[in-house]
Amino acid sequence: MDLQLRDKRSLITGSTSGIGAAIAKALAQEGAIVIVHGRKPEQAQIFIKLNYFTKNFLKR
Repeated sequence: MDLQLRDKRSLITGSTSGIGAAIAKALAQEGAIVIVHGRKPEQAQIFIKLNYFTKNFLKR
């Protein structure tokens, strides 16, 4: 399904687990630029690696 999200930016708070993670993954699969946000940088890094995101920038 093409939701026309390619290169659209999205910020999903709490995106390292639960519903936020599912939404972030679905948006990325549709081609959106997803900003992963969570309380623990380590958890965000693991989420990025496990879901094969192509770019990642962590900043505190």
